[in-house]
Amino acid sequence: MNTVDLRKKAAQIRMDLLQMIHRAKTGHTGSSLSNADILTVLYYDVMKVDPCNPKWEDRDRFIASKGHAVESLYCILADKGFFPKEELQTFSQFGSRLIGHPNNKVPGVEMNTGALGHGLSVAVGMGLAAKMDGKDYRIFTLMGDGEQAEGSIWEAAMAAAHYKLDNVIGIIDRNKLQISGSTEDVMGLEPLEDKWSSFGWNVVALNGNDVSELSAALHAAPTAAGKPTLIMAYTTKGKGVSFAENVPHWHHHVPSDAELAQALDELAKEAQVVIHE
Repeated sequence: MNTVDLRKKAAQIRMDLLQMIHRAKTGHTGSSLSNADILTVLYYDVMKVDPCNPKWEDRDRFIASKGHAVESLYCILADKGFFPKEELQTFSQFGSRLIGHPNNKVPGVEMNTGALGHGLSVAVGMGLAAKMDGKDYRIFTLMGDGEQAEGSIWEAAMAAAHYKLDNVIGIIDRNKLQISGSTEDVMGLEPLEDKWSSFGWNVVALNGNDVSELSAALHAAPTAAGKPTLIMAYTTKGKGVSFAENVPHWHHHVPSDAELAQALDELAKEAQVVIHE
């Protein structure tokens, strides 16, 4: 997809996830809105995946370490045909496989996640396996910034650099907010880019809500031979919905009928602006 199509698609994914959360009366709204551009670029522009063959041996892998923000992922997988789009209506209902965190019973989901801090460790294992098998697929892992307080993240970061896993690409959704407020108030992270560099990663900082910047950086990864790549994606929590942006309350706020209508109206207008650019 070109830039206009990617922006249009991201707006549609935001509309889909808001309706899904509203219907289910549960979900992590702000986080899924902030990562929608990242996942849109990965799935529609960068990664090698096949909805008809989800276990294709040479596919690129995606690990949602930031597992609570699963709504955008489910909407994208359904839109791409990994499972029927109608199944989104069962999100978080009794007996549904579309539970509130990634579930590997869902085609296209590599592993169950949600206990923060574990995704990167699994990605490192996958990266090492690919090297041992002589495979050239890449492993992308999306982490939250609040998740950076987990010690397992830094153990995995050391291991990836030690084994020279340039097939591992970590992405941090750096929206600077977590469930209990600002990341810097809860557990200060800065200088976060310098920390990752000091652990042996090649760090690329960009606007994580700009699909053209994301596309260029993710296509270019690995950005240094023999080094894992860390994409520091600076995003806006609640992106795309004016009254939700940078509001901690929207971390897992379910939109009311009126809020949903206003949000869908804003996103529909954004999609039209993109279409006619």
